[in-house]
Amino acid sequence: MLRLARARLLGSLCRRDSSSIIDSFSQDPPQLHNVFLQDITLKSFFSRYVSEETNSAAHADLAQFGELAAIELPPLARQCEVEKPRLERFDAYGKRVDKLHTSSAWRQMHNISAKEGLIAIAYEDHGQYSRLYQVCKLMLFASTSGLYSCPLAMTDGAVKILQATPSPVSQTALEHLLSRSPEKFWTSGQWMTEKRGGSDVAAGTETTALDMDDGNGEHLLSGYKWFTSASDADMALTLARSFDKEGWPISGKEGLSLYFVNVTENCSMGTIVAQRLKDKLGTRQLPTAELLLDGCVATKLSDTGRGIPSIAPMLTITRIHNAISAVSVMRRIIMLARDYCDRRMAFNSLLRKHGLHIQTLARMEVECRGCTLMVLETARLLSLQEKGAISPEEESLLRILVPLTKLYTGKQAVAVVSEGLEAFGGLGYLEDTGLPVMLRDAQVLPIWEGTTNILSLDVLRAMASKDKAFEAVMSSIMTRASESSTEDDRLSPACSTLSSQCGILSSRVSSLANESYSVAARDLAYSMSRLVIGSLLVDHAAWSKRDADVATALRWCSRVDLCPLYDTEHYSKSEMITNSDIVFDA
Repeated sequence: MLRLARARLLGSLCRRDSSSIIDSFSQDPPQLHNVFLQDITLKSFFSRYVSEETNSAAHADLAQFGELAAIELPPLARQCEVEKPRLERFDAYGKRVDKLHTSSAWRQMHNISAKEGLIAIAYEDHGQYSRLYQVCKLMLFASTSGLYSCPLAMTDGAVKILQATPSPVSQTALEHLLSRSPEKFWTSGQWMTEKRGGSDVAAGTETTALDMDDGNGEHLLSGYKWFTSASDADMALTLARSFDKEGWPISGKEGLSLYFVNVTENCSMGTIVAQRLKDKLGTRQLPTAELLLDGCVATKLSDTGRGIPSIAPMLTITRIHNAISAVSVMRRIIMLARDYCDRRMAFNSLLRKHGLHIQTLARMEVECRGCTLMVLETARLLSLQEKGAISPEEESLLRILVPLTKLYTGKQAVAVVSEGLEAFGGLGYLEDTGLPVMLRDAQVLPIWEGTTNILSLDVLRAMASKDKAFEAVMSSIMTRASESSTEDDRLSPACSTLSSQCGILSSRVSSLANESYSVAARDLAYSMSRLVIGSLLVDHAAWSKRDADVATALRWCSRVDLCPLYDTEHYSKSEMITNSDIVFDA
């Protein structure tokens, strides 16, 4: 009996000790603070072109929204991830309903987007840089939007197309898309991808459009849209194939036209039927569906055969939105990792005291600042274009900057966010921290609206155009390097490197054989992107005079891979054969 009593006593003591061990420590999680005031690069660039004296309301709005994005939006974004959209096919009594359910947080993001004017700002009169103002606000929003940034991207693109295709239908839609009223505000989808998929929409589009001959341009669409993001949108723009006089679908791009679809009305008529929701690696907050169009009523917006050219303005906008999301998520992971440095102890010191850790974060910060400036400069040029204040040289620069910015920032976002998860150790791998979703969602950025290779080929098209885009890029880099070196001699080493690397790049481009251009496209695009960023960094540092900006520019321009375009023999026919031998060596 004594032995049993002693065992029970010891067991009780052990349990108390175990409980005290469990409750003895919990790690403070990282916190976001005002994401506008904390983003020095974003704030200073905006101040450079839109001073507080000339537009105090815009600065106050961004500061207020920066607080909202840090405090109120993250819980809503998390709810969007946890309460994923679902498709209800049948009700309890067997009736087919095909009802799409989204979370209350997703619907709140809709209301916030409208009230904050996240689309409207770019089309309102906020001076010369209305678009830049909008892009800055979207950068604060994107990474804490629960992926509501995606329908906003397509909505913004739809506005550009509808403005270019005036009609009663376009005017009515624009009143909704540009509204700040949550009840009136619409979002738009874009339905371009069909079962054949890919970027070759001319070959992949099988949906047909039967003219109703009603004098209003209405057609009946029949087809299968394989990948429709933001499937809960109120309207959509889509491509469909016309019939010839004999009743056969017109093949190739000559048969494609652009159509407006009122999604709400068609769903109520049963002419749009959701087949299933996509099971994706990331962006799970976003409803993405396969849709059957079964006599879907649509209004023709473009002339027959002008479908693909008609969507070009939309691609410019959506690619910029893609880059906005890329820099936004980079900034968010860095802000969280930086805050965590003052909360996490390792080897008896805070993380901020460990030189290797801070060096890693500094490298992430340099990459993020460079990408941020690239996006903001593209937005600045777009602002000038939309206000009719852009020069021919700037127009050429904008044409090539859009694909460069999209491809480079999308790729770097994945690398930076992956590195950022490591800053949290094992916690970075746990779903309930809300960190892994950032990496899963970032992986879409190099894919959506053109993969890295597709965008690299678009860069080649820009170079081959009469606009002389390559010359415009090289000229802008050289000018910024020269002026920055004169403005602040601390930047002379970086400016000298930029000038010499521009010379090397120009020489290598001129020596490429015609058949080598496509193989060299990716390395060429990376070279141009890094040199453009280098020039923006020295230019910004010369203006701000801040030590950290100067150090960032010097570090960027000292990297060994500033110009990764090799000599011409690396892209020769023999090298292409060797590439094939290596890949298919089985």
